[in-house]
Amino acid sequence: MSGHSKWSTIKRAKGVVDAARGKKFTRHAKNIELAAREGGGDSMMNAALASAIENAKSDNFPKENIERAVKKGTGELEGQKIEEKIYEGYAPGGVALLIRALTDNPNRTIANVRHLLSKNGGKIAESGSVVFQFEKKGVITLAGNSEELELAAIEAGAADLEKEGEFLIVKTEPTKLMAVRGKLAEQGLKIESAELIFEPVNEVKVEDAETARKILKIVDALEEDEDVDSVAANFDIPEELLRK
Repeated sequence: MSGHSKWSTIKRAKGVVDAARGKKFTRHAKNIELAAREGGGDSMMNAALASAIENAKSDNFPKENIERAVKKGTGELEGQKIEEKIYEGYAPGGVALLIRALTDNPNRTIANVRHLLSKNGGKIAESGSVVFQFEKKGVITLAGNSEELELAAIEAGAADLEKEGEFLIVKTEPTKLMAVRGKLAEQGLKIESAELIFEPVNEVKVEDAETARKILKIVDALEEDEDVDSVAANFDIPEELLRK
């Protein structure tokens, strides 16, 4: 299991992460609101908003909820302001963590993140000490992994491809995410998700099963927090360790 951002994408596609529908819908609303606040409420002119809306639609997020979130972002409706916060930390084994939160109360969120890290054998890191170990990428998860699907992805502008079980991971430059997604959608392909992620530049090889379990436990604990939107980590866990 390599590069937690990719694995997180696959788990979302399988419905493992965010199994609670209410939590999933809350995260979609926050992402739409934030994108609308930062780039305006017109999804034709705001790629981040278009991506957030498409991901929400793929989870059957109601149209009226999308419209409400957009209006909150543009100020047409009142509500507590959602902010994006990036926290840096370490998991057991020296694994770097980049934690993205969407919150209306940063004091609450950082306190929760610190507690979850400390409780599970991790620690918060100084700002700037971890972020350089990651780079932003566009990632599209497609159902299926046939050669025909790979060719379609390449023709659509994919920068890189990876197979993961029954899924095909299509990587793009951040600015080309929505363009590639659009070309894939035009071909009628089943898109499980399309998002910007933080991908590790280098990975930390995990050598023992106990450390692997601790790493996965701390990542899962963070992802379960209501304010945490995503967690990127630079671990490389051999499959055989997960079976021990």
